[in-house]
Amino acid sequence: MKILITGGAGFIGSHLADQLLEMGEEVFAIDNLSTGCLKNIEHLRENPGFHLIVDTILHEAVMDDLISKCDHIYHMAAAVGVKLIMNRPVQTLETNIKGTESVLRLSNRYKKKVLIASTSEVYGKVMDGKGCSLLSEDTDRLMGSTTKRRWAYACSKALDEFLALAYFEEKKLPVIIARLFNTVGPRQTGQYGMVVPNFVQKALIGKPIIVYGDGTQSRSFAHVSDVVKALISLMSEPMAVGQVINVGNTEEVTINDLALLVKEMTSSESEIEYISYKKAYGPGFEDMKRRCPDISKIRDLIGFDPKVDLRGIIHSVIEHYEG
Repeated sequence: MKILITGGAGFIGSHLADQLLEMGEEVFAIDNLSTGCLKNIEHLRENPGFHLIVDTILHEAVMDDLISKCDHIYHMAAAVGVKLIMNRPVQTLETNIKGTESVLRLSNRYKKKVLIASTSEVYGKVMDGKGCSLLSEDTDRLMGSTTKRRWAYACSKALDEFLALAYFEEKKLPVIIARLFNTVGPRQTGQYGMVVPNFVQKALIGKPIIVYGDGTQSRSFAHVSDVVKALISLMSEPMAVGQVINVGNTEEVTINDLALLVKEMTSSESEIEYISYKKAYGPGFEDMKRRCPDISKIRDLIGFDPKVDLRGIIHSVIEHYEG
């Protein structure tokens, strides 16, 4: 088949391209290289089944041509990373909302199956209080104030989900929504605030590992190889159409313990330093205390069982930066 990946030179998009090409598919990747990187797909440039289009997903004529000739669309392109969200809120909102609207509208024009990559950010801070052990797909969401810029990204991605589901209900467009929980692995950059590559890079060169807040906030991390396999399986599963599906790992760790584990695994003498959110990101930032998925739905749908644990995830990132 012919497959279109928006954000195809990005971290997850490039790994998705690797796997699809291995399966014998023809891959068209569009990326404006704002957060994607040519280095991520350099090894694919000589593959006759791979086509890179350096352009924006907001270029309608280009997107119309690509979607019309492709069988499946993986919409991975988005403004990502806490630092980018805080520093460029207009770009974040325009990219996420206008970009997804364009992909859905054009996919509907040709009735092409599309997978929308969403984010666990849409849950907001519902796990901050008591009574919520895991986040399931129909858990109520809890957002912060609109004066807290941090929540603009979460709300933009939630709007993407609403729009995708509306296209499914009203237009019968075959849509799948995958809510990704902290995907990590080789090629991920720490440039935009991703915590694991940030910690690993600092530990390897002996610089202080910076923890924002008090470090008691916890997250769960999934390896990109597990996530990519899940996305491809979901695309081929008829029962996934019209569904919102968590994709992640239930192994939870505090940021303090993550920093200590990275130090141990890199044999680093880096100090762990703490700075406030305000100092790191300026006013308008708010974080959530916990974020851990219920993955029973995806397990029932495709037999999803993450293979790479936290140590394996960190090891793969260390290997990437040491190599």
